[in-house]
Amino acid sequence: MSERSPIHVIKLGGSQIDDREFLANMVSTIREIQKRGVRPVIVHGGGNEIARLHDELGIPFDFVDGLRVTSDQSMRLVKMALGGIANLRVVRWLVNGGVNAIGLNGIDMGLIRVEKLMVDGIDLGRVGQVDAVHVDRLQPLLDQKIVPVIAPISLGYDGLSYNVNADHVAEAMAIALHAAHLVFLTDVPGVKIVDRTMRVLSAEQIEDLIFGQFITGGMIPKVRSAASAVRHGVPSAIITNLENYAKGEGTYIVSTHGKSPQDAQT
Repeated sequence: MSERSPIHVIKLGGSQIDDREFLANMVSTIREIQKRGVRPVIVHGGGNEIARLHDELGIPFDFVDGLRVTSDQSMRLVKMALGGIANLRVVRWLVNGGVNAIGLNGIDMGLIRVEKLMVDGIDLGRVGQVDAVHVDRLQPLLDQKIVPVIAPISLGYDGLSYNVNADHVAEAMAIALHAAHLVFLTDVPGVKIVDRTMRVLSAEQIEDLIFGQFITGGMIPKVRSAASAVRHGVPSAIITNLENYAKGEGTYIVSTHGKSPQDAQT
């Protein structure tokens, strides 16, 4: 991997892909980083589409620790929302904008294999945790400058399809691809600590910041996935918005063992 152009694994949120302005700007940004020699791999969520389908069809659902409990009936809607509506929308915008993109999910080519996830003994149904990512199957696409757009539906060892948190899929993908950066695109310019957007955070301090309630809410899974990716060899993870990502700005999460945060970022 190191002899090839750098890879950025970019996670898009489900609410962002409802926004036409975001999608247009995202296409421009992808084109720009490709000109710089970066090979993007996109992972997306689709929570809004999933919720809409459940509401329209009157199918209830619950959350446990931020994870959607996914029954067999609900899994049918998850596949429609993520693999159909959300994935096709992102690919359509990219292709219409001149980016050679292909829609995939974790089942395609056996790309992502998962085990059933239990949380504190609670059965979440068809929710999985990533066990293996077979990135060798992506390499021919990347070598042809094709942008994979990956929906986080993955394949269990029991042969069933599973719903997987998109942040976790992006983390696992970045580790397996030896990505230069794992990028979480959000609607804020970075991680705020006491009303200040941080330029750099150490992966080693993330849990303390969460425990102290300096990092809360929906930012928690992102910083945890970012810190985990960094601890497993990804040089840095970036939490930022689209505008700042295009400028190389945001909150960089790095490992600072034996060096300062500023040295680790460079």
